[in-house]
Amino acid sequence: MEQRPKKLMEQVQDAIRLKHYSYQTEKTYVYWIRRYIFFHDKRDPKDMGTR
Repeated sequence: MEQRPKKLMEQVQDAIRLKHYSYQTEKTYVYWIRRYIFFHDKRDPKDMGTR
């Protein structure tokens, strides 16, 4: 059975856990990444341009 590709936030959480950061740090990073994504109206980075 094929596995689906991991979503961005799952990749972020895996990377943070691999580095053994605290749970509170993980929550903070996820919070700021979500805020960044919503601030940019969930646009794909390829569509955003250089500035």
